[in-house]
Amino acid sequence: MTILVLGINHKTASVALREKVAFSPEKRDLAFQQIAQSELAQSEVILSTCNRTEIYLHNKHISPEADQENQRWLEQCIQWFADVHQLDVDELRNCLYIKQNQSAVNHLMRVSCGLDSLVLGEPQILGQVKQAYQYSEDYCQAQHMPMSSEFSRLFQKTFSVAKRVRTETNIGNSAVSVAYAACSLARQIFEGLKDLNILLVGAGETIELVARHLLRHGVKKLMISNRTLARAELLVEKLEHNKYIQVLSLQQLQDGLNQADIVISSTGSPIVLITAEMVKQAQQKRRNAPMLIVDIAVPRDVDERVEKLDGVYHYTVDDLHSIIQRNLSEREKASKEAETIIDAEASDFFEWMKVHQFSNLIRTYRESAEQIRQDLLEKAVQAIGQNEDPETVLQELSYKLMNKLIHSPTQAMQTMMKQGSIQGLRSFSSALGIADKKERNPQK
Repeated sequence: MTILVLGINHKTASVALREKVAFSPEKRDLAFQQIAQSELAQSEVILSTCNRTEIYLHNKHISPEADQENQRWLEQCIQWFADVHQLDVDELRNCLYIKQNQSAVNHLMRVSCGLDSLVLGEPQILGQVKQAYQYSEDYCQAQHMPMSSEFSRLFQKTFSVAKRVRTETNIGNSAVSVAYAACSLARQIFEGLKDLNILLVGAGETIELVARHLLRHGVKKLMISNRTLARAELLVEKLEHNKYIQVLSLQQLQDGLNQADIVISSTGSPIVLITAEMVKQAQQKRRNAPMLIVDIAVPRDVDERVEKLDGVYHYTVDDLHSIIQRNLSEREKASKEAETIIDAEASDFFEWMKVHQFSNLIRTYRESAEQIRQDLLEKAVQAIGQNEDPETVLQELSYKLMNKLIHSPTQAMQTMMKQGSIQGLRSFSSALGIADKKERNPQK
């Protein structure tokens, strides 16, 4: 059996090509149908995000040792990948990475732990992998085609490995995005955020990420000020727990400052929006209570002279980048610990899968032995019915039964002897009790 991953990501392909190979729900369903009809695989999971598209396939009938058969199947998979997106196969191949078996298992675990992400250690990818797996599992159930037990175990194992990496390393402990770093600063300066008044200036992607981080930490008093009120209101609609969010125009910015314990600003304005005089006026109304101002904008939204005012903590985007760089170094150290965990867990899974291939061996062998017994018994009954000597019939039955039952094990032992498989022969000897008999009867 073979596990295969075909993929492109932010390291191998441009945004333009990544957009071409993205899977909508409709195209994903079409892909599942085509894979089943063409018998490319018995199970599949398709991971499609803005930074990567990866197709995980499990084919029970392809042997990794059969080089020609494996290569033929691999070419069919690549051609299908190109066809489903109506791409030239050579254009796709130039950006494609291919991993099989233990390498594929290792890759899936690295991806799920955030070690292959654009932002090292980011946690969102694990949720995306889980969604991709759940989508595939739901599709299989709807089509009455259960996912293979090996594939199911692989993904469950992967999820537990990702949890272990998060628990045992510091891969996710340090802020490595501007939005997250801004929120981390706020948590360092103030003991808790729940009862603070927070003013966000702007309504772009960065402010959206900041708002989501803050709401996730239980913030209840949030104001958003933006030049275009409609855009700010649209942002509020996208956020969860939005009934406590107040929208302000830029003309109301002073009112927001007068209430704000924390100000985080990120606009595209070419001029300063928050002057030192505005902050000074706000601090007079607030009796110089601590105020954190984080200016993420380039060019700056906040007059740099605010840092001289009493009670004001002022940080710029350069300050955040130095924090992020330091934290990235910490994550890189943690990633080495994570790699060690992943290598061990991937090897553990693949060893299990190699053994699992033979899980039906005992059942098949017993069924074969039972069929031999039935055939010989039927012939013996017929012979006795035709008045043949019963003792002769039973002698023949026992002799043929013994020969047929020991034929396969004898061949297996001969193969092990030719291959020099000492461990296999010892296990066989132990199972037959031969070693025990020799110890009891040394002369034999």
